[in-house]
Amino acid sequence: MAAAVGAAGLLAGCSGSTLGEFQGYPSDPNAGTPPVTADTIGTGTVRVGLLLPMSSGGGAPGLPNSPGAQPPATSVGQVFRNAAQLALSDFQGADIQILVKDTGGTSEGARTAAQDAIADGAELIIGPVFAPAVGGAGSVARSSGIPVVAFSSDSSVASRGVYLLSFLPQTDVERIVSFAGSQGRRSFAALLPEDAYGAVVEAVFRQEVGKLGARIITIERYKPNDADDLRAKAQAIAAQAGNIDTLYVPAGGSVPGFVAQVMQSGAHLSQVKMIGSGQWDSPEVQNTGLLAGAWYPGPDASGFQAFADRYQQNFGSRPPRNATLAYDATILAAGLVRSAGPSRFTDRVLTNRDGFLGIDGVFRFLPNGLNQRGLAVYEVTGTGARAVDPAPRSFGSAS
Repeated sequence: MAAAVGAAGLLAGCSGSTLGEFQGYPSDPNAGTPPVTADTIGTGTVRVGLLLPMSSGGGAPGLPNSPGAQPPATSVGQVFRNAAQLALSDFQGADIQILVKDTGGTSEGARTAAQDAIADGAELIIGPVFAPAVGGAGSVARSSGIPVVAFSSDSSVASRGVYLLSFLPQTDVERIVSFAGSQGRRSFAALLPEDAYGAVVEAVFRQEVGKLGARIITIERYKPNDADDLRAKAQAIAAQAGNIDTLYVPAGGSVPGFVAQVMQSGAHLSQVKMIGSGQWDSPEVQNTGLLAGAWYPGPDASGFQAFADRYQQNFGSRPPRNATLAYDATILAAGLVRSAGPSRFTDRVLTNRDGFLGIDGVFRFLPNGLNQRGLAVYEVTGTGARAVDPAPRSFGSAS
């Protein structure tokens, strides 16, 4: 059973034998740690570094986070700091102090920020956000034996001890292709951006379709931000629509609706089920009538709505979709301090196979630094979206 990291702000000790019991904690925790004069949240005895692009005006986020678009670098640092602050206010009696360190959104800035946090006694690093910064912080943390729970969705920066809490493209593809297969879909095509994100999802798409024993009829790759090329590649797929029952289009924004228009103009849309990714979790996609009936994966929506309401009450604005990452990471840190004692941030505890239950549902870290999430499947209605297959609440004993 997953440990709870939910909206109530409490993380219970993981049940079962994978975490174990630790008696008598704390006993003189953090004796002799240095004083901290930087930006802090909370007054607990266990120190956790929070590495964010507080002063950055730009930066490369790596692969697109899903669901939804990542907020701009000028705001993401403050948004994630707010979410961490909200988490500590929700978790009564949290015995952690968060040390907020500015990465500037760069690898070198993150390296310095990680060094500062560790020198100040941090036992765990949360963040950074951008892939280059995760690489910089990870190199420092690994040499010091300090684990990292980061927010980039670029799987290339994950490794043992550097865990990604983000919404990963791999999990999206696995969920939606598996669901399509369960609904009898057997002939697939894909329309992918010709970039790093497209390369990642193509590899997983091929693998997952193969697991179904299904066929890939064609894969077309288009130049991002080139409408003419996108139209030409969509038309190439439409020409083979008679052999296709499922079309995978992971890009969000205006792309799915544009592709649907092209398919409809050739009278092929009714023959082909369109499926997407967590990037479809936006009004622009959900309210497009031509996409009605299309499927996409995403976390349970109810948890985010409750979180967003509390965030707005406290900070006066609605948070971006991925602000829950900072909230869940903070609750995870506080909960493990409470439940796992001196072993709180060890690899064994962080990669507990039962996982944890957060705002966005159940998740667990893998030994290679990637994660698995329990996602729902949604159907576009043209006036929003509805869940057609709920997210699992646990990973199950056999998983």
